Amino acid sequence: MGTLWTNGLIYTMEKENARVEAVYTEGDLIMDMGNSAQLKMDYSDRIERDIDLNGQMMIPGLIDSHMHLVGYGELLMRLNLSEMTSRQHVLDAVKEKCEGAPPGKWIVAEGWNENEWDDTELILLDELDEVSPQNPVILKRICRHALVANSLSLKAARDLIKDVPPAGGVIGRYQDGRLNGLFKEEPAMQLITNHIPGIDQEYVESAIKLAIEDCWSKGLTGVHTEDLHYYDGFTSTYQAFINVIEKNSMPLRANLLVHNEEVDEMTANGYSYRDGGTFIKLDAMKIFADGSLGGNTALLSRPYADHPETNGVAMYTQNELAALVRKARSHNLPIAVHTIGDQAFENVISAIEVDPPAEGLRDRLIHAQIMRKDLLERAKLLPVIFDIQPGFVPSDFPWVMDKVGLENSTYNYAWKTFLGNDIHCAGGSDAPIESVNPLLGIHAAVTRKKPFGLDKTVYGPDERLSMFEAVSLYTTGSAYATGEEKKRGKIAKGFLADFSVLTENLFSISEDELLMVEADMTVVGGQIVYQKERK
Repeated sequence: MGTLWTNGLIYTMEKENARVEAVYTEGDLIMDMGNSAQLKMDYSDRIERDIDLNGQMMIPGLIDSHMHLVGYGELLMRLNLSEMTSRQHVLDAVKEKCEGAPPGKWIVAEGWNENEWDDTELILLDELDEVSPQNPVILKRICRHALVANSLSLKAARDLIKDVPPAGGVIGRYQDGRLNGLFKEEPAMQLITNHIPGIDQEYVESAIKLAIEDCWSKGLTGVHTEDLHYYDGFTSTYQAFINVIEKNSMPLRANLLVHNEEVDEMTANGYSYRDGGTFIKLDAMKIFADGSLGGNTALLSRPYADHPETNGVAMYTQNELAALVRKARSHNLPIAVHTIGDQAFENVISAIEVDPPAEGLRDRLIHAQIMRKDLLERAKLLPVIFDIQPGFVPSDFPWVMDKVGLENSTYNYAWKTFLGNDIHCAGGSDAPIESVNPLLGIHAAVTRKKPFGLDKTVYGPDERLSMFEAVSLYTTGSAYATGEEKKRGKIAKGFLADFSVLTENLFSISEDELLMVEADMTVVGGQIVYQKERK
């Protein structure tokens, strides 16, 4: 028995402006589409449900091509600093949280961003100690490439903190040589985060559940997520995903990137590329080639304009990076590489040129923010996808121009140029770094403006996307990134019955109205998993 979806503005995304009157589904598949009356006649003896879309817009299910689902759930569970616009506001919030917690309880806060503060001076250990005398405290930067820890949280790790930081990591010190609580990049941050108590499978499952419910409410039917390295190990974290999504019937299509340090455990457990369940699939091997712009650890080909003493951090030497690519190929895995700086991008492109993926597989270059024309020309010749985050434009501008220099900005965050060079692009949020709401990502892609604020500057007007291009990032683009373009990303016969129903027609409203659009209904595999309450 099946379902007829009718009385809506149904955009198939097969090409611009392509629409149908109705869609007929059975189980988790689209069986037919076209004229509503004809479908009712053809399937009259099989239609069990007739869903009235109330004239609203239905599109293929929105997919976030890069985020951290467990990390996003943690953001919902923890003290959220991302909306705080002053360092004093952060300190006051941490103090209040500590005063309400029993002594010794760990406090982990997420999302500080000094670029949004009136005073951009960092909060360091001494100040943090003043407001948290009885609790271990960790404040994670919005990029998750830096954290600040207080003295109590350093106690457990003090014997591991050496004068020489671990490769790829940065440990901050005051001028007198004392630790200042600042740790940058995963090798250094893990010296602290590995000691946070209670990060077990139950904790991870709770975070996944919260995150999925919120994703549904934003119209997301699928995510490409990277979480299998940061919590209780590959096996426990993977099982948490299975338990929540497959066994507890919380359907969300989750393509799980596998950190390069977890691939051995994955294969030792008998798993390989694209194994999983109905909704979960193990995906590409994740590699970090560099850090973040906000922390001055993204790897540039020239010194930072505002910090000329550094050009960033290479997580691996070129030989080590090449060895990781060979490791992926030995397991028939594509790679998904965090590359923000142009030198990091060049290093990865050079490795792929020597050791490309097997035929039919595609590598993805995540972020691809700081770019050069010569690198685009090389990338065009390879089976790669640019996995971009449109929301980085309103978040990173204008301060990013001070870091890389205006004279070096022609090909930076150049989404329109990428598409114009026939480079496939997928759209994601990098949540919890940015808002998980795909509609905010679409707004950023078509306007290149800050949402909801007084700053109406268009940052790079020539790089604005059309609405069709922007929606494609989160539908056909994200499906293409995982090689699923023949089953997801469009409303077409034989495709999965994943739909996002929105309160307004994106193709007929103004930029400002776009910010008011919400998900009305979210459908995964023919199942309505979210429906907005009607007044």
